[in-house]
Amino acid sequence: MSENAWVDQIAAERMQTDQEFTEEVATSPLSSQQWGLVMTAVEFQIDGAAQPETAQLVADTGKLSSVMPELRRMEDRGGGGISADNAGTAASSGGLLDGIKGALGLGGGQSDALQAAAEELVGKYTDRLQSRLDERGRWAEVCEQAQES
Repeated sequence: MSENAWVDQIAAERMQTDQEFTEEVATSPLSSQQWGLVMTAVEFQIDGAAQPETAQLVADTGKLSSVMPELRRMEDRGGGGISADNAGTAASSGGLLDGIKGALGLGGGQSDALQAAAEELVGKYTDRLQSRLDERGRWAEVCEQAQES
């Protein structure tokens, strides 16, 4: 079995959570394509697995920065929902200098807002997934599996 075999064991709950979470994604600043890309960069861990009653499912978003350039490109092509208004930043002229800054990852406000939106959505998803596991009576079992791996 893999190092995080417990993650494989919750595939059904993840798929159900994914289906229920589509509305949350639809009302977020991210497109469904961007959300899918975000989730490829997220790894789940269980903090305190020895004590299931206080253990927490946490999302490691440390690799999110590796997909941010592509998220920004998707945004630039119209694949996402962050606009200057809902990002809380002034509209940019989109000139050559802005394009160069964006290509170098120095874009600023909207990029920061996009990453913040992604992290917030991941947090909500993680909470929902843990709730699902708990409601289905699987949380203690998953914690035990996490300890063993």
